[in-house]
This record gives sequence, structure tokens and C-alpha cells, in this order.
Amino acid sequence: MENFILDQVGPALKHLPPSLIKSYFRPMGNAETAKLRREVGFIKGICHPRENYEKLKAANLEWIRYDIPFPFDAQGKETRDYIEFKEKAERIRANGMKVMAVSPFPDAFLRNGIDTRKPEDRKRIEEISAFLVKDLQGLVGAIQIANEIGIPRFTLPFTVREGAEFIGICARAMAPHKGNILLGYNSAGPQTDLHILMKPYMDCFDYVGIDIYMGCFFFGTMWMFDALLRYLWIFTGKPLILCEFGYISGGAPKTKQEKLDLIRSYGASDKKDAKKNIDRFISNMPERMRNYIKQCAQEPSNYAHYVFRSEFTNHFYKELPKTCVIPGYPHTPEGQAKFYRDIIPRLASFDFLAGMIVYCWRDDERCYVCGQEDCPTETRWGLVDCDENEKPSYYAVKEEFGKL
Repeated sequence: MENFILDQVGPALKHLPPSLIKSYFRPMGNAETAKLRREVGFIKGICHPRENYEKLKAANLEWIRYDIPFPFDAQGKETRDYIEFKEKAERIRANGMKVMAVSPFPDAFLRNGIDTRKPEDRKRIEEISAFLVKDLQGLVGAIQIANEIGIPRFTLPFTVREGAEFIGICARAMAPHKGNILLGYNSAGPQTDLHILMKPYMDCFDYVGIDIYMGCFFFGTMWMFDALLRYLWIFTGKPLILCEFGYISGGAPKTKQEKLDLIRSYGASDKKDAKKNIDRFISNMPERMRNYIKQCAQEPSNYAHYVFRSEFTNHFYKELPKTCVIPGYPHTPEGQAKFYRDIIPRLASFDFLAGMIVYCWRDDERCYVCGQEDCPTETRWGLVDCDENEKPSYYAVKEEFGKL
């Protein structure tokens, strides 16, 4: 275990004090996390639920994580979406729950003519950031600045460095006005490159978030949750919130013939033919898939790799490969429930962890990435099914969060 972790995070260890490196494998916590827990309690949350407050609270869920729409239109007036977000936040507050609000991503600013790469636009980013944290006082309990910078669909057309600078600009503008709002940012897994870039802004943050999905996009084990959380706490020194974690409740590997049939459905005789004529192959895909591949791959020379050798490959084949699993936790409703029964008490025992937010509330009818109905990668995360019927995982979360 130790050698594996050092191989993964070794390049970053040079940024850590020797005393922390020596204590890497020992249980640890800090006074800042204890203070946060005393003030707001251990955060027990859910991502993107409908407003079924009775059922949410019955599962011992206390926080709801939602995205903040971009607040202004071209005339400088508050958008209808932003006003509705505030109205929803008020309903959540009135029903005894709290909101973790995810602030607009850098591309949302870009769509509104504000580019973080242009020095002349940074003042407007600061103004909007300060406005949000002031305007949402009393409505939200925490703000997460952007989301998973470094993951292409949340970052492009910006680089990781540009995304980190964006977070820093927002943080410096928000911090003086945050009042009782917890302020932080998150990463997809350890993302050492992002956290190194965030070091100059760390004084602005009350927490650092991390999203972990072991066994869902690649092979995983339960102890890897421990290792990644411990490493990130050591590296940042901040209270951690597991802003997204979950386990897919359905999906299986495809056979070679099933994969070949799918490739042929897009006009290629086999994978070699598809790669050789990748532009033609992609042109036969549904528009949503085609546009997503072009956006994330960026260059035509990358299309074949992106379809067949990237995080999108599971979407393309509509499968969970046999390597995408935590041993002992099959991708079934029961396996998902077992995951939550075991992982929640395991991680809640870490005294540097301030909370955990389940991804997500409800199964989806279509994958939000590729748009396919039968893609398991983004359709079977829910504690309830598409009709809001409780799955076994609902009761597992209810039981384990009820003990905290």
C-alpha cells in the first residue's frame, strides 16, 4: 500500500513539510475541522434532488448541493434562473435544510463575454463573485467555487492553470464578504496539479472538497478512499468535504460481439476501420455524442483516442468494464447499498473530514454526458429510481447517516 501511494503522490511530496510526510500513515486531524464540525455539524448531503423534503429528511440528509446559475443577463439584470435558484434556496432553508451552492464555472462567464484570461475582465469576475456571496447570505450555508477544474467538460476551453487562477480570483473577492458561508473548491480525485496551483489562495478557504468514485470509472478499493483523503488533508491542511461520492447500481461488461455490433451500427466494419475513418465514423453518431467528442478531444487527431481509449469509452460502449468495480461490491442495487453501509462509517471516523455529500438522489433516464438511455455510467447513481421509489441504498444511507 505504502509504495503504491508514494508512486502516485510522490512528485507532490516535495511540497510538504518533512514532519507531515513522516506522519502520512498515522491517524490525524486538526483543530480547524473540529471547530467546523462544532459550528455546522458533520455535513450529510445529497446532490441535485427534487424538493421532496419529507423523503430527504427521512434519510437523515441535511444539506443539498445545487449549481448557481449565472446571475446576470446582457443588460445587467438578474436572470430568471438565478432568481428561481434563490427562491429554491429559501424553500430549502424554510424546510430546515442547508444548501451547498456551486458557483458558475469559468465557461459560464465566457459565454457571457467575460474571459478570465483577459486582465481587463478580471474586475468584472471579482464584482460578480462578491455579489454572489453577499446576495446569498442567509440562503446558502456553503459555496464551492466552480467544479472539478481539470476535468475537460468542466474546464475547456481553459487550461488547469487558467481554471485555478479563476478560482483564486473568485476566492479573493468572496472571502472578505463570506460571513457565515463556508467557502471552498473541489477536485476530481487528488489532482495534485490543481492543488499546487491553489496554494497561494489557501487562506481564503474554509474547506477543500474532493470527489471520489472508486470502482465506477476504473478499478478501486475501499482503502484507496482512505489514502486519497489522508493525502489531500496533509497536502492542503484544510478540513475536507467529500463533495461527491457514490456507486453505480447497474451496468455490466459488453461482449466482443456486442461491441463489434455497436461499432458497425455507426458505419465501420470494425474498430480498426473506425479509427482509420474516424471523421466519417463520428459523423454517424447522434449529434450530442458527436459534439461532446469534438469539444473534449479538441483536435481531429485526438478523436480516435478519445472514443476508444479515454473516460468516454465506457459511454461509447454503454458498459461498465469488468475492471470498473470495487471487489465485493457488485454494480447492483444491493451492491450499491453495501457500499454505503461500509464506506460512511469508515470515512466519518476521520477527524479531518467535515462532511460527505452523496451523488446523487435520483436515477436518470438519459446519460447527461452522451445522451444515451442505456448508458450506465451516468444513469444509475441514485438513492431512488427514476420514479422516486426508494432503492436499497436509500435505506443504507438513512441508517448510516442517522448514526452520525
